[in-house]
Parts: sequence; structure tokens; C-alpha cells
Amino acid sequence: MNLVITVGGLHGTGKSTYAKLLAEDLELRHISAGELFRAVAKEKKMTLDEMNKITDNNPEIDNTIDQRIKQEANKGNIILDGQLTAWMAGDKTVLKILLIAPKEVRLKRIAQRDCISLEEAEKGTLYREQIEKERYKRYYGIDVSDPSIYDLIVDTNLYPFEEMKKIIKKIVGDYVKEITKRKK
Repeated sequence: MNLVITVGGLHGTGKSTYAKLLAEDLELRHISAGELFRAVAKEKKMTLDEMNKITDNNPEIDNTIDQRIKQEANKGNIILDGQLTAWMAGDKTVLKILLIAPKEVRLKRIAQRDCISLEEAEKGTLYREQIEKERYKRYYGIDVSDPSIYDLIVDTNLYPFEEMKKIIKKIVGDYVKEITKRKK
């Protein structure tokens, strides 16, 4: 079966972390839109805030990343993570997952991940989320705050990480087994 699963959510919800775990568990490829964006920023020797300012008036970088996500979805057997992956992968997707977490938790995770202060994490993250939300609406007509496209919504702060990992793997693994049986 040709599986395409997307994992979306705001910054710090655990998109890449859980997508990597699921990809490993299900023996699927993994591509992260956020990692692609960070790689472009690093290549251009820019911060994420600087990249967001450029992309706010120039859709070229977003288009490049989004086209790559679409190409990877067409190849199949992949877990894609990013805020727009559910929309970009479209009807190729068998399961669209939205991860959520309280703002304070997300900001703390980002501060720890990026080795920055909580204040820096809050300032940068909330700014990025606001301009990304506006940009996605302007470029694509997508409201990333509308969860109606998703099949499964999970709060990654409900349990400690090890427990959440088991829960998410179980739900997704069982779902994949079920849809695989139905397709045979």
C-alpha cells in the first residue's frame, strides 16, 4: 500500500519529533517542511525571522518547499510534517494528524531545543506564527487555525513524552493496519 501520512501543528507541538518516530515505526520515509525551511535559511545565512520577512513578500521559497512536499506525497510511503502538509499532500493522504499543545509548553520546548531564553522563544515564535498564518491565507487561502481538515487531533502535553509516544504509535499503527486490510 502507498501510505502518505501528514503531521501538522504549530511550532513546538512535536511535529518533527513524532513524525520521525512514526516513520521509523512504520518503515516510511520522512520529510519535514520546517527542516527544509531551516536548511534554506542556513544556506542563505539568515535567521528564521529574516527568512520569514523575505517570504512575506516573495512566495518563491514557500512554493519551492510546497512543491517538494507535493512531489514526495506523489511518491508515497512517507510521513510529511509541517503546517501545510495536510493541504499540500491533499487526497494522497490516508491520515492527517494535528498535534496541539498549550502555548507555554510549546514555547518552553522551543527555548530548550534552540538553546534560547523563554522570552526569545516567545517573541520569535509568536511573530513567526502570526506572519505565517497571514502568508498562508494570502498565498493559498488556507486558515491554519481551522482544524477541520484533520482526521486525528492529539494534545502532546497530555502525558509525558514516553507515554505519548506509545499512544500515538498505537493509534496510528492500528489505523494503518485497518486501512491496509480494507484495501486488500
